[in-house]
Amino acid sequence: MLAVLFAAVAPRPVRLGFEYRKGGTWNYETLYAPFDFPVLKTSEQIQSEIDKASDVYVPYYDYSEDITRSRLNVVPDLDLGPLTQPVFLALRNILERGVVADDALPDNSDVIYVHRNKRAVKKPSSEILGMSAARSRLLADVKGALPGVDVDSVLRAKSVYSLVTPNLFFDAQTSDAVNAEAVNRISPTIGYITAGQLIVSNGEIITAEIARILDSYKKEYEANVGYSGPAYLSILGNLLAALLLVGLFALAIIFSSSRFFEDSRYYYTVFVFALVVLTILVLSRFDSKYLFVAPLTLGALYLQAFVRARVIVPLYIISLLPLLIYPEYGAMLYVVFLSGGMVAIYGSRHLTQGWRQFLLALATFAAMSAAYAALRLAGVAGGVLWQDLLRLLIASVLAIAGFPLIYLFEIVFNLVSNSRLAELSDTSSGLLRELESKAPGTFQHSLQVMNMADAAARATDANPLLLRVGALYHDIGKLNNPMCFVENESILNKSEERKYHAGLSPQQSAEDIIRHVGDGVELARKNRLPDVVIDFIRTHHGTTVTGYFWSKYIADGGSREDRSRFTYPGPAPVTKEQIILMLCDSIEAASRTLTDYSPESFSSFVEKIVKEKMDQEQFANADISIKELNKVKDAIKAYLAQMHHGRVAYPAQRKKILKIK
Repeated sequence: MLAVLFAAVAPRPVRLGFEYRKGGTWNYETLYAPFDFPVLKTSEQIQSEIDKASDVYVPYYDYSEDITRSRLNVVPDLDLGPLTQPVFLALRNILERGVVADDALPDNSDVIYVHRNKRAVKKPSSEILGMSAARSRLLADVKGALPGVDVDSVLRAKSVYSLVTPNLFFDAQTSDAVNAEAVNRISPTIGYITAGQLIVSNGEIITAEIARILDSYKKEYEANVGYSGPAYLSILGNLLAALLLVGLFALAIIFSSSRFFEDSRYYYTVFVFALVVLTILVLSRFDSKYLFVAPLTLGALYLQAFVRARVIVPLYIISLLPLLIYPEYGAMLYVVFLSGGMVAIYGSRHLTQGWRQFLLALATFAAMSAAYAALRLAGVAGGVLWQDLLRLLIASVLAIAGFPLIYLFEIVFNLVSNSRLAELSDTSSGLLRELESKAPGTFQHSLQVMNMADAAARATDANPLLLRVGALYHDIGKLNNPMCFVENESILNKSEERKYHAGLSPQQSAEDIIRHVGDGVELARKNRLPDVVIDFIRTHHGTTVTGYFWSKYIADGGSREDRSRFTYPGPAPVTKEQIILMLCDSIEAASRTLTDYSPESFSSFVEKIVKEKMDQEQFANADISIKELNKVKDAIKAYLAQMHHGRVAYPAQRKKILKIK
């Protein structure tokens, strides 16, 4: 079903069947142009021309004939005497050139366009005058016509200077539109290749010019030619590619753990895998540039939240494989997002809380940028550098922005995230505080089991955080009857009253002890603990028997047919974490009876308990290998030796009485 969905969404195959790079050798047959196509400019060339066109801004001004005419008509009525004619001529000359307000003079432009009489006339910007310059020019022209006359006083007295007003007005709308049009008129092509023309010969070094021609041919082919075979073959090819992809995904899970298919995490993993693949396929149908801003590393973060460490990397690698098939520069994108995903997987262990998420986004962006820069220097990547880097930055930020959806997935798929486990491992939580108060011995036992299990988990690829939580809550059922258990009885029964099990039959004692498993499950559900934690409560004794009371019952002449009354309900542990907790629980409790703390004693002690569990078939369905079990045993032995290490015996010293003389 998933393969059919991928095949339906996959874009039609239009890519050419050859790869090349500038500076490399053309290892294919000599290539002749099969059709006419234009040679496209590179992105850098087009951007350079756009920047150059944007820098040259030519302003447009509207010339007002009405203002010019009205100002000149006033001159004859001013009674200027012999100055009338010189003032009229000088004013006309100035207004014909054009006057603008001082703050409206063109900046950084050698030419302007003046819109006059329905025509736009290009003229040097130096020809137009500001208000101040125009009035100075009027005084100079009139004074030159009548030397020896106090022209300035006459002009001021007759208010002639007030006739010099702006008659040119900046037209921002037209200026912006025309200059934008200049940018749009930039041609994307630089030449033309005709059908039959030689493009590149076999064994020829691919120069920058040949690479540009090949890029142009490739783009024209993919845009207008593409796959020309039967449609059913294209569909079949996409379906086979999708089946291969899904098959690789299934194999990665099987190699990790065949039981993974029985886990709710399997459905979640399929969902994340499909989400990443469909994102790639859908965006590839439009433009590969969209993939630069796709938060594909979010797939790695989603897997990291719930999936076992050893399966995350192969699944993420497989989910990115469509990048190698469909989009342009797919190999480059594959390496870029693979690099970012690896950093995200590692960094998410430490940088997913609060403001640290921004550090994770920065680290992911740095990894993707480094990969992109390396491939660009190698000639594999193309495009405008700053634009591609900006897109990758957006992708990194979007990945962090989408991470909170993990809490929704936690509910939908009935999973528990690492952040939720971190909350549960806080010993100040209400349920654990109650355990510490009512059953202090059990609480201390749980802490010791937690530390031992943590050491064992780190020796394998088990989840240490999950084990710590499981260890803290595995005996929570003892809250209902703490005095039934010896570790609490010795602390709470300070008056040395009658022991709990005194006077009880072995059957009654066994039933009371076994009941803590069911009580624990009930308490866990009441406090809304995740199912994965409840599973530790169910399985930490598996289907073993209460050894002490079973032996006592048999010694008293009981029938072996009653074994079920002394057997825990189970089920037996299945996951690696459940096996480790069972062993650590049994070993920690039994280690309190040890008197010999030598390495040999610890080794035989651990081996004995592990053998007992194996003889009772507690590992029959367990997801753990002999090699991993040996690592767990070695880690527990080392922990016991560390916990019960010898101490230096200090000799007793007599107290000395210092006499002050």
